[in-house]
Amino acid sequence: MIQLSSAGKRYGHKLLFEGADWLLTPRDRVGLVGANGTGKSTLMKILGGLESLDYGSLSTAKGISAGYLPQDGLTLSGRSVFAECMTVFAELRALEQEMEDLTRSMSELDHASPEYDRVADRYHRIEHEFQTHDGYAIEAKVGTVLTGLGFHKEDWHRDTEEFSGGWQMRIALAKLLLQQPNLLLLDEPTNHLDLEARNWLEEYLSNYPHAFVLISHDRYFLDVTVNKIVEIWNKRMHLYSGNYDKYLSQKTQRLEQLEAAHRNQRERIEQLEVFINRFRYTATKAKQVQSRIKELEKMERIEIPAEERTIHFSFPQPKASGRIVAEFAGVAKSYGEKEVFRDVSFMIERGDRIALVGVNGAGKSTLIKLLANEERLTKGEYRLGHNVQADYFAQDQYKELNPDARILDDLGTLSPRSTETELRSLLGCFLFSAEDVFKRIGVLSGGERNRYALLRMLLHPANFLLLDEPTNHLDMRAKDVLLKALSDYTGTVVFVSHDRYFIDKLATRVFEIGEGRVEVYPGNYEDYLWRKQGGAEALQKTVAASPLAAVQPTNGNPAGADTASAESRSKRLNPIKRKQLTERFAEVEQEISDLEAAIADCEAALQTFVSAEETQRLTQELADHKAGLQKCLAEWEELGQVLQR
Repeated sequence: MIQLSSAGKRYGHKLLFEGADWLLTPRDRVGLVGANGTGKSTLMKILGGLESLDYGSLSTAKGISAGYLPQDGLTLSGRSVFAECMTVFAELRALEQEMEDLTRSMSELDHASPEYDRVADRYHRIEHEFQTHDGYAIEAKVGTVLTGLGFHKEDWHRDTEEFSGGWQMRIALAKLLLQQPNLLLLDEPTNHLDLEARNWLEEYLSNYPHAFVLISHDRYFLDVTVNKIVEIWNKRMHLYSGNYDKYLSQKTQRLEQLEAAHRNQRERIEQLEVFINRFRYTATKAKQVQSRIKELEKMERIEIPAEERTIHFSFPQPKASGRIVAEFAGVAKSYGEKEVFRDVSFMIERGDRIALVGVNGAGKSTLIKLLANEERLTKGEYRLGHNVQADYFAQDQYKELNPDARILDDLGTLSPRSTETELRSLLGCFLFSAEDVFKRIGVLSGGERNRYALLRMLLHPANFLLLDEPTNHLDMRAKDVLLKALSDYTGTVVFVSHDRYFIDKLATRVFEIGEGRVEVYPGNYEDYLWRKQGGAEALQKTVAASPLAAVQPTNGNPAGADTASAESRSKRLNPIKRKQLTERFAEVEQEISDLEAAIADCEAALQTFVSAEETQRLTQELADHKAGLQKCLAEWEELGQVLQR
């Protein structure tokens, strides 16, 4: 479909990549990864025909259409949201209009006239084309995509210019998905999506009929959407089969092989150099020396790329708070006539790591602001516990900073007792080094702003962190470092994130926000989804109904009653084999019972906080028990079917 041959690209004096060979086929699902600044977005633009190569060639098959969604910067105006999306189907709508005109003409013409036959023939050909392209369903398609991306019906007829930048990007994404180009190019499409819209997009892409390439810093999103990874690393493109998880293991193996090859080459070079130096002036060895010199000259040196810079930090361990950190009692919050919360009550305990989830606009940021005392309650009571010190990280934290201040100077005002060397050392941990420390805050990128805002928090250790989307603009490696720091942190955390992997690894409880209420779920995001999808009810039904209700061994036979049909089935199995299966059936039943009891115990234990470590241990134990239960139930069902023969 699209082929890169010996492709290379420079950005000013910097070489991004070279010698790239890549064939994109019609059903490829590709994740494009690499460190910031390696050229991922540039490669996207090259595939979309928006930029050209400096070296090599790009070949595109005839009839290929590419659709590109940048990270940000798109602005739409002049139409309603629905009308803007309908522009994608301009050709079909033109056909529809012509069909209406032809219908009007046919109603006015004599049915026996040649002109009527000509118009009718044209109408039938157009209608066939219209139906072939599913023209009668275009409005339904637009509605489905807009709903999936989080637009309520009342938003469909609002003007596009009324929406913020993030929602503008959603409209642009909706148009691109409706176009369904042969090659879909998405540069960090999840940046502006909440979890619900992200989950919908995952499902949409799994059924996408053509190829797509996407850049994302969301590990889970990559894992479930792509089947190939292309990494730009060491100025080369490397292709891996499988999702992001498999790529990580394959990359480790590849790096180990590269290091082994490098060691072998160094040993060979040393051997050659020793021989050359020893016999350089020995006439009888001249031929052999020349041979080894040529071998050295022809040898293509293997280079081990420098380690990518990584953030290194940990949150200072704060003073311990009381067991109860925060408590809401009958809280309500309204903005004018808009009710965000009503009669909300919950308790946050020391060591909790609470993820706030819900659709955009449900009130996640409002709840964090209420906890941070940035907003006043409309009704109810909010109590902070003994010795609790809260620190709030806002989505737009950078707005609180002085854009004209230099980083080093700003940090110095927060920590006047620290020396410049100490401040530079701390800034270096967050990838601000050399001349970067003299940058003005106003010129920092989104990722740099977030890194610096997190760094400022470290200077004032608190035991109750309130983080509103701290992962925004961070790449995967930076997210991993933040995740580890928060996992090791002994205080209490309430956070909002749209990164499912981050939530899964960090959360010990999930607060679902919606329709003015806050529902509390124990465990991480996977546990929350399991309960939302009916897992808890199904488990209760399994506990209530004995697994042997369908097949109960009696005197060595799997019959609940002595019927002739059961006796005839029992003759089909060897008696020795039947005895073994019956014994195993009873063992599995006991295992199911034990696991159900263990799950109930874990869930009960999670309701009472002991320590952060104990909560994490119980959460992992609960997940293991659930996985074991699923295996036992599958084996039990299989044994039951065999025993019924």
